Amino acid sequence: MHTKLPEFIKKMYVAVHDVDDTKTMEVHGLESLHSAKMQSLRTGRIEEAVHEIAGRDDVKHVEVLVLPRVPETMHTVLIKGKDENGKTTKIIMEVINIIHPTEETEFDGCTDIEDRRPKLGLH
Repeated sequence: MHTKLPEFIKKMYVAVHDVDDTKTMEVHGLESLHSAKMQSLRTGRIEEAVHEIAGRDDVKHVEVLVLPRVPETMHTVLIKGKDENGKTTKIIMEVINIIHPTEETEFDGCTDIEDRRPKLGLH
């Protein structure tokens, strides 16, 4: 089962506002995706974690940041040539590795960090 991207984002906002509709919420890291399907089981776990964080008295704002788990990812690059009518006339395919910053760049000095992720390959 999968959760579509808009529904995933909506679930995160609902998880915060069910606790307290005066708390603010932001989701980052999905801006370049126009459509995607998220694992439903993981969506539920993340939704519960968002609800838990939002329930803390010392939290007024919740951020959900989606980062690559493996910092180096391989991507296909399509270079498309189009004619005056917008019809694609030539494509060259290349590949590029992108090295993403790891989650530590987002810790902001916080020391109360609970890692609930399974080991790589076991999710």
